[in-house]
Amino acid sequence: MTNNIIKPSTLPGFMELLPAEQILFNKMLDTIRDNYEKFGFLPIDTPVIERAEVLLAKGGGETEKQIYKFEKGDTDLALRFDLTVPLARYVAQHFSELTFPFRRYHIGKVYRGEKAQRGRFREFYQCDIDIIGNGKLDIVNDAEIPSVIYSTFKDLGFDSFTIKINNRKVLKGFFEHLGILNSTEILRTIDKLEKIGLNKVEEELKEQGLEQDKINKIIQFIQISGSNEEKLDSLKKLKIENDIFNEGLEELIAVNHHVKVFGVPEENYMIDLTIARGLDYYTGTVYETFLDEYTNIGSICSGGRYDNLAEYYTKQKLPGVGISIGLTRLFYQLNEANLIKTEDNSLTKVLIIPMKGYLDQGIKIASDLREKDINTQIYLETEKMGKKFGYADKLGIPYTLIIGEEEIKQGRYSLRDMETGKQEMLSIEELLLVLKDS
Repeated sequence: MTNNIIKPSTLPGFMELLPAEQILFNKMLDTIRDNYEKFGFLPIDTPVIERAEVLLAKGGGETEKQIYKFEKGDTDLALRFDLTVPLARYVAQHFSELTFPFRRYHIGKVYRGEKAQRGRFREFYQCDIDIIGNGKLDIVNDAEIPSVIYSTFKDLGFDSFTIKINNRKVLKGFFEHLGILNSTEILRTIDKLEKIGLNKVEEELKEQGLEQDKINKIIQFIQISGSNEEKLDSLKKLKIENDIFNEGLEELIAVNHHVKVFGVPEENYMIDLTIARGLDYYTGTVYETFLDEYTNIGSICSGGRYDNLAEYYTKQKLPGVGISIGLTRLFYQLNEANLIKTEDNSLTKVLIIPMKGYLDQGIKIASDLREKDINTQIYLETEKMGKKFGYADKLGIPYTLIIGEEEIKQGRYSLRDMETGKQEMLSIEELLLVLKDS
């Protein structure tokens, strides 16, 4: 026997779950998928590996530092770092085969070479939806997105969450009105308000060389408060003569109106003028979603409107709006905060235990039950009965079904409820009723 045994371990930043946690993770993923499909989004999948030039078409920066690149022969390849860039390539490539507005969802793993730290992952699942228009896309689409978020998180079991909504044009137009033409860094700073607080935001704005008078006006602006209607009234009363600002305000008014029409309760969404979204490609509506009692977890779902999804791959103008749920990070954070708990160690409804000499009959009954959509496992090892029941108990399998001489003679089977210990002899029809109802 060799002594060169390699210690088994996963790389930092890669999540691996035990079956009970994986079952819970899969249930969350299925809930998200079901909601996306409920709203008419179509599934796509793209290769995990793309040509590096495709993924880096927008140019380097942070993306180039974080991307996993490698060569195979003469080709530069890279692992996808999000699902939006592959979507842009996909829509440009299949443009003539798609029906617009194109509503797609994509659930898949992405890869980022981030510094490994608690709660940050290098491999993680994203769950994205996007609506892509051909040339134009009505603002009402921006109002439908919060209804998808609301439906999804309600089905995931959450009640107290807030979808925060803003419009980048409102902020950009306001900054132009103050004589600030390049507002990218300011937007990034404002977007960090939740994390760093008002004083730090003010310090960062000073470091960017802004005069105190302008800083005061920005702070005053992002602190506009009240109900959604009151905030919109306050913005109107500013009477700012800037086309971008007024266009953004009109869009925000329209989105606020239609979010209500889509049935999202007012306690679950609000206009928040501090939401800026750090990513440069958002040009209009932006969203961030927070759990009210656990804001320290950060945004659990975010996204927004962009002018031209595929500008690096086609001359077609393709505006869009979308959101992303980072499921791996969300699962980790909820698990750490004990907000979700694993209840199932198995997906099996019934474990069949055949007595000696009755394996064939056990296998046949297992097949019959599976045909009726009952998750069934058969115990195939030669062990004592106590160990067989212990196996079902450890995995939390709710029922065991014993198949032996008496059962075959009578055509009735011993079904044991593993929680109560109650055992009864049932016909196959009675068995099906019990197992389907439980």
